[in-house]
Amino acid sequence: MTTARNRVLTTVLIMVALSLVSLYMSITPSNASGSGTAASPYSVAQGIANQGESGVTVEGYIVGKPESTTSVSTSNFQDDYAMAIADQAGESNMDDMLYVQIPSQFRSEFGLKSNPELMGEKIKVTGSLTDYFAHPGEKSVTAMELTSSGSGGNDGNGGSGGDYGTYYQSAEGKTGNALKSELHMIIDDHTELSYSQVWDALRVTDEDPANPNNVLLLYSGWSKSKYENGGNVDDWNREHVWAKSHGDFGTAMGPGTDIHHLRPTDVTVNGSRGNLDFDNGGSENTEARGNYSDSDSWEPRDSVKGDVARMIFYMAVRYEGDSGELDLELNDLVNNGSAPYMGKVSVLKAWHEMDPVDDFERNRNDVIYNQYQHNRNPFIDHPEWVESIW
Repeated sequence: MTTARNRVLTTVLIMVALSLVSLYMSITPSNASGSGTAASPYSVAQGIANQGESGVTVEGYIVGKPESTTSVSTSNFQDDYAMAIADQAGESNMDDMLYVQIPSQFRSEFGLKSNPELMGEKIKVTGSLTDYFAHPGEKSVTAMELTSSGSGGNDGNGGSGGDYGTYYQSAEGKTGNALKSELHMIIDDHTELSYSQVWDALRVTDEDPANPNNVLLLYSGWSKSKYENGGNVDDWNREHVWAKSHGDFGTAMGPGTDIHHLRPTDVTVNGSRGNLDFDNGGSENTEARGNYSDSDSWEPRDSVKGDVARMIFYMAVRYEGDSGELDLELNDLVNNGSAPYMGKVSVLKAWHEMDPVDDFERNRNDVIYNQYQHNRNPFIDHPEWVESIW
């Protein structure tokens, strides 16, 4: 009897052990995913668990750039040397990240300084699983391949399709000056263009959706040939929506060439606007109907009032006086002259509300982010942040 009971007990214990192993296997991702081949890649959890293996392919979402064992940046990337990947696109726990060293042959295509739009994309990486920054990593990389769009994916038109991955993650939950400061850190240090490069950029950012040979002019709304640009009457030129005399930055790289606020405008209409602040009222412009001006202010046509306001809000956040740059700020005045101020903020806020973000603005923001400056206008992506700051 004792022998029989022992056999039954042994059988029960074996069955319980097998059940526990099966349960463990079902809930432990590092043992539940692929085999480490290109066709069946490891998850990031497996990559972390299997350090020491070589010739292994791991698949995960790009979530940032490792700066140290305990620090991963998610914006304003300083170089193309590394990336962090995770099993979840919005992962912020560094214990769940694999640090990937990017060799020189892959940096132009996959480095985050050159390609910040890759944040949130899913990628396969083949190499040796070994510590990097004294953290579970992958080095001696021999292959890198995007596998599908993640939360930062692109919509096929140079844009992000309205989903920005972790781009604004560090600003979430902040308001007031804290939000303004954090947004500045996110959009700061963009790729700068020369003033001559602005011509070609505007031919893309402001392309007429109804005629790809033309650009749309900001104040008049006219569709004009992309190559009828210059300084002659009826040409289009480069309008600084934040007037370049307000802070006296001219056309120098930085605020003078930041295409988030440079727009194609008719030469004559641009001359009429001059360096006026923004306010309601005045006499209607005889050439570009719907625009009004008086001795101290300019009122754009209704359909771009919000566009103008959001460009001005962007400038007041992007340029905060650090790194030797100007500190551009809003006030509720006109006649600001050469001071680094633009008004009236109360009017700009009203215009922002009356003329909501449209598809042209969204596409323009995406193109600038993906193709040129690699930073975004946060007030196009999050219109609610205007009220949170001002």
